[in-house]
Amino acid sequence: MKFADSGFLDIASQHLEYRMIGPRPDEAPTLVLLHEGLGCAGLWNDFPAKLQKATGCGVFVYSRAGYGQSSPVKLPRPLTYMHDEARETLPQLLEAIGFKHGLLIGHSDGASIAAIYVGSHEDHRVGGLVLIAPHFFTEDPGIKSIEEAREAYETGDLRQRLSRWHADVDNAFRGWNGAWLDPDFRKWDITEFLAYIRVPILIVQGEDDQYGTVKQIEMAQQECYCPVEAALLPGARHSPQRDAPEATLKAISEFVARAVEANDWIKAA
Repeated sequence: MKFADSGFLDIASQHLEYRMIGPRPDEAPTLVLLHEGLGCAGLWNDFPAKLQKATGCGVFVYSRAGYGQSSPVKLPRPLTYMHDEARETLPQLLEAIGFKHGLLIGHSDGASIAAIYVGSHEDHRVGGLVLIAPHFFTEDPGIKSIEEAREAYETGDLRQRLSRWHADVDNAFRGWNGAWLDPDFRKWDITEFLAYIRVPILIVQGEDDQYGTVKQIEMAQQECYCPVEAALLPGARHSPQRDAPEATLKAISEFVARAVEANDWIKAA
């Protein structure tokens, strides 16, 4: 499939904005980027372009429904919204873009979605996972930070800052924040999927991540049967691609290069 550098894809009832940088999926491996819980295609800033240059792969970024310029979602979001994205939307999106082989790179909620997808689908097109600040279970410090984000949104300038990126900023924020602060979300746990992942994983996390501790990395190392590498970056919080961009880019591009070298289906591209 040939498509423009940017535009929209219609997946079921969702109208999703996207950007495609570099070679298309029929020309080279594709890195599919899944954004954080308050992110969108635009909030990756120049990281996708730098990643494309460093790896030579095509880079595909999109805004999930409820974010960026994509269509809004019905609120409140179900507490299974990450499972739903991994099981329903992401498979259709990969087919729609003609994904042939590559890696999934997810940040925060996007990392959880990527882990659920690879842990529940036997998709031989995916040769590796990069999980930036992933969540596999809830932690008290993370919930506290999400409560603080709600306060900043309601009384501070967070709403104004996010409105630059989201067509319906209340839909984006309340969809994420409302789900995470639902009392029942305390039981949210996706560690069951880790044992079923059969591709190498790189976890990139900031040492000062306010939403998750190193227990997330330890859980992956404990539960996964696949190789798990970890890059714990000093001076970085929940978004190491913004807080420590050079170290993050180096860790990810080197991991991608090893995955490309290891996978015959990529070599044949």
